Amino acid sequence: MDNSSENQHNILTMTDQQPHSGYAPLSLVEAYWDALRVGREMPKRAEIDPRGIESALAHAFILERVAPGVARMRIAGSHLHDLLGMEARGMPVTTFFTPDTRTRIARLLEEVFQTPATAEISMHAPAGPDGPALAARMILLPLKSDLGDVSRILGCLVCIGEIGQAPRRFDLETIKLRPLGSAASEPAQGFAEGKQPFKSPQHKAPVKTSEEIGGARHPYLRLIVSND
Repeated sequence: MDNSSENQHNILTMTDQQPHSGYAPLSLVEAYWDALRVGREMPKRAEIDPRGIESALAHAFILERVAPGVARMRIAGSHLHDLLGMEARGMPVTTFFTPDTRTRIARLLEEVFQTPATAEISMHAPAGPDGPALAARMILLPLKSDLGDVSRILGCLVCIGEIGQAPRRFDLETIKLRPLGSAASEPAQGFAEGKQPFKSPQHKAPVKTSEEIGGARHPYLRLIVSND
C-alpha cells in the first residue's frame, strides 16, 4: 500500500547522509532510528518508513520478541537471505550464529529489550569449505510496539566479502552495549573472543509501561510495509 504522493514532508530520509560503501548501511539505519526518537527513549515500530533507509534496505530487518531470548525476523532484506541461502523471514536471529554463540546472543537480546539498550556486534566467519573468511557487523536498535512494550528491534547486518556457499554462520568478536540515555558505548563484559560468562550491566533502566507513555505525543510517519 503506497500513498507516496501524500505527506512527503513527514518522511525522514537518511540516504544522503552516508557514503554507500562498506559498513555505511549501519550508520544510516542508526541515524534514522535516532532521528525518530525526538527526545524519547526510542521510536515505535509503526513509525519506521522503509523510504527513510532506502539504500540500506537490503541489510535491514525487524525482529519481534516471541519468548525470552527469542526474536524472530518479521522483515528481512535480501542480504540476509543470501547469507542463509533461504528465506530469512520467520527465522530466529540466532540462526546467523554458530551453535556455541547462540546462548550469548539470546542473553544479549534480553539486554536490548529489558534494559533497554542498543547493541553493536562485530563478528566473523572463518574460511573453510563453504567459502572465504567473512567479517560482519550487526546493530540492534529497540522499538516499542503499538501497545507500548519494548518487543521489536530495528536491525542491520552488513557482511564484507564473498559469501560463498550459504548458509554462513558467525562467531562473536565483540559486542558494544549502550543503555539508552548513556553518553557513550562501552564494550559489554564477557563478549570478547574468550568465552567468559555474560555479565549484565549493574544498573538497568526500567521499561516504561504503556500508562507511563500514554500521554506522549509522537510525530506521524506513514508506514509503507508492516507485517506486524
